[in-house]
Amino acid sequence: MTRPSRIALKTSVWILCLLPLGALLYWASTGDLTANPISFITNWLGDWTLRFLLVGLALTPLRIMTGLAWPLLLRRLIGLFAFAYAGLHFLVWLILDHFFSWPEMAADILKRRYITVGMLALVLLIPLAATSTNRMVKRLGGKAWRRLHRLVFITATLAVVHFLWLEKVGRHTAFYYAGILLVLLGIRAGDAVRRSARKRQIVPPLTTDSRL
Repeated sequence: MTRPSRIALKTSVWILCLLPLGALLYWASTGDLTANPISFITNWLGDWTLRFLLVGLALTPLRIMTGLAWPLLLRRLIGLFAFAYAGLHFLVWLILDHFFSWPEMAADILKRRYITVGMLALVLLIPLAATSTNRMVKRLGGKAWRRLHRLVFITATLAVVHFLWLEKVGRHTAFYYAGILLVLLGIRAGDAVRRSARKRQIVPPLTTDSRL
């Protein structure tokens, strides 16, 4: 892919990823945030956080299934957007919902299991975002960096569990997210098994025994 093509692709992704936030700002300016605006904003940002996490996780399976390399160019960008929306999701809960009432927030984290796993998912996103630059990849080394960023699998799982425990009776959106996550992890696992089997099938070259 040429440099202009990469720039155009990433610019398009920037625009698409900012659209949910733009829509939210528009609704806020027109007073169209439903009868419970805090709940609506919180849910909207939380939904898009999980969607971005799943899209980021889908890029490697997309490369596996299609052989295309360009999806991998977007992993860090989409991952950072997931972190940004997660941060906004948290700030709404911190400022608008509890207005910096630390004891009340601590009680919520301890008593409500969906908040517990949601907070843990946010905490795990922090080192992933902090090490997303090329400089950090070089500082950590490729192997250590890849090992650290496997935390995204745990983070996505916790985010799905957060939604499952938060889901209201009669709604099934969280189950769709869980199904998508299982498919994506299944594709990765199948590819890992195939690569491991391929390595075992490699026969070392024959050597000449000098005693013959």
